[in-house]
Amino acid sequence: MSTTAELLKGAAELFPDEVVTSAHVRHFELPAGAGRFALITLDNGFDHTKPTTFGPQSLANLNTAIDQVEAEAANGEIVGAGITGKPFIFAVGADLKGVELLKKHDEALAIGKGGHDVFKRLSALAVPTFAYYNGAAMGGGVEVGLHCTYRTVSKALPAFSLPEVFLGLVPGWGGCAILPNLIGAEKAVSVIIENSLNQNRQLKGKQVFELGIADALFEGADFLEQSLIWTASVLNGSVTVERPEIDRGEAWDQAVAKGRLVADSKVHGAAPAAYRALDIIEAAKDGDLQKGFDAEDQALADLIMGGELRSGIYAFNLVQKRGKRPAGAPDKSLARPVTKVGVVGAGLMASQLALLFLRRLEVPVVLTDIDQERVDKGVGYVHAEIEKLLGKGRINQDKANRLKGLVSGVLDKAEGFADADFIIEAVFEEMSVKQKVFAEVEAVAPAHAILATNTSSLSVSEMASKLQHPERVVGFHFFNPVAILPLLEIVRGEQTDDASLATAFGVAKKLKKTAVLTKDAPAFVVNRILTRFMGEIQNVIDEGTSVETAEKAIEPLGLPMSPLVLLELVGPAIGLHVSETLNRAFPDRFTVSPNLKAVVEAGKRGFYVYKPENGFKPELDPEVAALLVQGDSVLTEEQVRDRVLDAVAQEIGLMLEEGVVAEAQDIDLCLITGAGWPFHLGGITPYLDREGVSERVNGKRFLAQGVASVPA
Repeated sequence: MSTTAELLKGAAELFPDEVVTSAHVRHFELPAGAGRFALITLDNGFDHTKPTTFGPQSLANLNTAIDQVEAEAANGEIVGAGITGKPFIFAVGADLKGVELLKKHDEALAIGKGGHDVFKRLSALAVPTFAYYNGAAMGGGVEVGLHCTYRTVSKALPAFSLPEVFLGLVPGWGGCAILPNLIGAEKAVSVIIENSLNQNRQLKGKQVFELGIADALFEGADFLEQSLIWTASVLNGSVTVERPEIDRGEAWDQAVAKGRLVADSKVHGAAPAAYRALDIIEAAKDGDLQKGFDAEDQALADLIMGGELRSGIYAFNLVQKRGKRPAGAPDKSLARPVTKVGVVGAGLMASQLALLFLRRLEVPVVLTDIDQERVDKGVGYVHAEIEKLLGKGRINQDKANRLKGLVSGVLDKAEGFADADFIIEAVFEEMSVKQKVFAEVEAVAPAHAILATNTSSLSVSEMASKLQHPERVVGFHFFNPVAILPLLEIVRGEQTDDASLATAFGVAKKLKKTAVLTKDAPAFVVNRILTRFMGEIQNVIDEGTSVETAEKAIEPLGLPMSPLVLLELVGPAIGLHVSETLNRAFPDRFTVSPNLKAVVEAGKRGFYVYKPENGFKPELDPEVAALLVQGDSVLTEEQVRDRVLDAVAQEIGLMLEEGVVAEAQDIDLCLITGAGWPFHLGGITPYLDREGVSERVNGKRFLAQGVASVPA
């Protein structure tokens, strides 16, 4: 049987590039004569921008620190031991770069077992142990604290979570077994399953305390000092920590059942992690922690060797790294300053854009439209949204006043845009309308001003073709809702110059958007793929397959919403317009559905109705059903799924051949951040590779083996 030290030594050899966390032990006398105390501090030697993680060597260092503390506790030299982190960071869990390198099940098992073996020792010491969550704590960082006897948390802690299920793992170093036994199954399911599947929602320090994960809450400024005073009070008996009785009856079973419903609604059985975590929570009902730890080890190893986790890590890295350093963006030193923004249009989209520019850039923003009523409505919308932020305490009164003072509306473009550096149009999606607007803007805007278009599918080059300076026109395509979806497709027209493009990327960064450079090709990236995807669904319905079968066929992908619910969100008229644009460009692959046309002409908002007596579940609208004209070719769910995935794989292959984006990674980044496609698909290309669709359609994988998959 390998010892923990041997396990970790073997794992460390697989991962030579680990950013190693040290575990320093220091001693001091606790206040009020409570005795000598040992404190372990986790620190990787970098500032808070490089959070502390646990790779194999880091776990080995903590193990060595516990050796020392264990001996001191056994000899009666200390009355207690604690663990805390460097400034602003407690620890953020396992080092995922190391997980990506694992090729064998037994290597993955060793990582799970190694973490458990080290962390378990904290609860086995001869003295009480304390975790002081001083800063960000995630995954294994949360779990190391769960193994301690007591926990305190800082009010200033910005982010606390068990995000493993979000990535395709389970909390595998004690989280699934200990947390429900500490705070009850219902709260544990909320933290482990619900928060993870809601885009990795984070807890703040106060919530950690209110959930009962921490026993005491202290201000950030003197957090450690207050925690040590509290520790002394616990050790000398003047403070008794009381925890509520855990309900191990029906409430536990109901919590697990609710967790399964949440998982079904989010991933539809398409990703195994949530279900494995729930199995462990279910089995933890009898309080046998060691049995739970063994189940965590197995689940961790199985999931590490599965495609969903590899896709999840790949997706996480795309968002965290590639999303912050866009491929193909010009040198940022070419970017020009933006001190005033103009918005052409004052409708809902234009008003949302004005609000975003205002909040992020904090420069004057001016809206224009064709009549005063529209202008007033647009400015009114921005003012109302600022009031909402004030009401929620997100901004103070001074800032609210300042922001309101920066937004204005005028009818005369010459008056509004004469000193603007960046002007974006959000008018009707019609080429002649947009060309007319740009001609009017060019006549009054300064020579250096960027002219940006929020078009979703029209040619940026054609839009700029009649201008004297087409080189300053750039596509700047946001996704709705603007405040929520991070993606910004930045489109380079045929004549767009580097300075204009660099300025656009500079603005995108200040807007805190994920910018992806795309060629000026019909519908760019997301809308082209979604239109092909939706078009194929629409085709099978037109040919004779039932709406229900066509929709259910896609459930195994675990997408955030079904295709026809998505169509409702986008708006059938917009969906039809984009399909017509793409049909003109690629008539052999993009169809215009006569049924969709009929739905739009009938003024319907979608295919479904939602009735309270049916729990607001989508039901086919009888009026839409009466409009549908279908053929007699009926497909099974599997046949529909194959057709849809084949179409998507073909389209992505063609887009990469055309150079619409630099690499398949950019397609995936766009679908994750612009369409909310899940991490367990890795966007989409890892899934198409994993299911053999890429090779079936294009004769090759999109990504090399080992990228978003287990290395060969």
